[in-house]
Amino acid sequence: MALYDESASDSQYATRPSRPYEGGIVGPRRPRPVTDYGSSMLQWMRTRRPRYKGAHRMEAERPSASYVVDMVPPLARTHSPADTVPVRHLHQSIGKSKKPITVVRWTPEGRRLLTGGHTGEFMLWNGTAFNFETVMDAHYDQYQAGVTSAAWSHSHDWLISGGQKGDVKYWRPNFNNVETVDDAHHDAVRDLSWSPSDTKFLSASDDTTLKIFDFTARMSDTVLTGHNWDVKSCDWHPTKGLLVSGSKDHQVKFWDPRTGRCLTTLHSHKNTVTTTRFSRVNSNLLATSSRDQTARIFDLRMMRDICILRGHEKPISSLTWHPVHSSLVSTGSEDGSLYHYLLDEPNVPAGHVPTLAPWDSPDPQNCPAQVIYPAHRIQYAHGSTIWSLDWHPLGHILASGSKDNFTRFWSRARPGETTYMKDRFHIGEEAAEAQGTWNRGFGRRQMREEEEQELQDEAEGLIDQKNPTAPSLLPGIQGAPPGLSFTDGSGAPGLIPGIGGAQPPPPPPQGLPASMPPMDPSQLASMLSNGAPPQHNGQNQQGFGIPGFSMPPQFPGMPANLNLAELQKQLLSQGIQLPQHFPPPNFANNGAAAPPMAGGIPGLQAGFADNGANEDAFGIRKRGPLPSQYDSLKEEQRRGNWRTAR
Repeated sequence: MALYDESASDSQYATRPSRPYEGGIVGPRRPRPVTDYGSSMLQWMRTRRPRYKGAHRMEAERPSASYVVDMVPPLARTHSPADTVPVRHLHQSIGKSKKPITVVRWTPEGRRLLTGGHTGEFMLWNGTAFNFETVMDAHYDQYQAGVTSAAWSHSHDWLISGGQKGDVKYWRPNFNNVETVDDAHHDAVRDLSWSPSDTKFLSASDDTTLKIFDFTARMSDTVLTGHNWDVKSCDWHPTKGLLVSGSKDHQVKFWDPRTGRCLTTLHSHKNTVTTTRFSRVNSNLLATSSRDQTARIFDLRMMRDICILRGHEKPISSLTWHPVHSSLVSTGSEDGSLYHYLLDEPNVPAGHVPTLAPWDSPDPQNCPAQVIYPAHRIQYAHGSTIWSLDWHPLGHILASGSKDNFTRFWSRARPGETTYMKDRFHIGEEAAEAQGTWNRGFGRRQMREEEEQELQDEAEGLIDQKNPTAPSLLPGIQGAPPGLSFTDGSGAPGLIPGIGGAQPPPPPPQGLPASMPPMDPSQLASMLSNGAPPQHNGQNQQGFGIPGFSMPPQFPGMPANLNLAELQKQLLSQGIQLPQHFPPPNFANNGAAAPPMAGGIPGLQAGFADNGANEDAFGIRKRGPLPSQYDSLKEEQRRGNWRTAR
């Protein structure tokens, strides 16, 4: 459920008192469009019933804002795909490089969105607040940079990505690059797909070939040849040993992965085939899209097209199935339009004759394919070609990446909401400005603020690397940040919140300087010679630590406020010879003892402050280095994931 309304008044953000940060000047942040699915999932889990008892006990949603609290995820409405159609724009994200986005992929757990583009970098975006998280080099090359494809394994343990120069890289979920296959193809890798067992994967390239790779051996097992031009798409059946590919030669081919033989070829499209995807819900269906402005749905049992998706005015560049509903298909076009089709609703426009589905025909083999028109159109979703579409694993958010450099997020409308039909994505910027639902100046200012927010997010992501922090008082416990200290009831600084601080030393008697405790010089010289701790007024010298724990002082018997210069003068005036190796090593050069960093708990050694000499403790906070590719490979071999040594 989106909590931020884009149509809100802009008077609230008219004045922006500037405040500096590293990289620019920003003001108070606009509210982010947070989409939290937790409440709807909990509502469904609380009210759902087993299948044999019927549906959940909730009242059906009605077009009223009061039913927002009763919204449930798509998994609870498998019988109603119309309630999941993403018609509302949530947020748009743009990278710092402002380059086209060619790949968008949700992480398997749905917490982040991974995007790749012409810069050869991976960018991660938060899956609920949609803010920028991090950026990393993936397929950067001085001459051929660019991420062209990516796919997660079914076990969610690996990510493979293809680059513009024909290389394939292996990534762990923490985005540590474990392995690189530099000579996978001689041209750009356009698509990747995993086998059902995750032991092999399929790649399609502009060098007119498809290759089946052994994931562990990092070598090509089979080369599939038969296309006469660039291969733009490929897919591995989710449960069967069946491959499909689409090429620039207008052909859709089926392959046997065991023998590498072409099983059959479909000639339904009249232009470049841009996408081929098996349905993960109904494995008997295959969807293809083409530059002939149509998409087609094939039934593998009949080996023919059963539906033709029409309505686009420009070539279709991307297509995706819904992860829950087998009848919901979304397509993106080169003019930036985003259409959603329901396979069980033809939605025939006025003046057109409806057609019959082959399933309902008495002669299914010879009946023409049913023509289906969009159930919903977002005509101005992007300003240019939509190159990639991907659904959130829960099926409530659709992400789109485009040539206009934007990554946009779409979701279903809230109950009773109709204002989305008049936004600039449905009727265009000019019409929306004429109706008062969008302001061009406010839109520019909003885009500038979003870019500033992304820059600030990137700066805040690195701020902990250069923030000076207080020295750690106890091993394994971080020191207090600058400007914050933990104090007990008396105002003394504490080691841990809720625990009192170190006890101050007792005040010296009247008549003596504060730097000199009441101690006999001969007794002090004897103590310095043999290292025996003296007695102070019949009591042991109190150490520093947590109240209730007796701690030894850092140097036996030495008061913390001892003035070394005055002590030397007093001892020499009385003719007392100083022992060797004097002064002690824990005394500073100015004659004062180095202050201990609090004793803490018995058994834990207290350290000494080095007055900034140790950069790691008092200067820059440094993250630990990531393991090398060799170390990561050895670790995987130890776990049994890799069997062949390099």
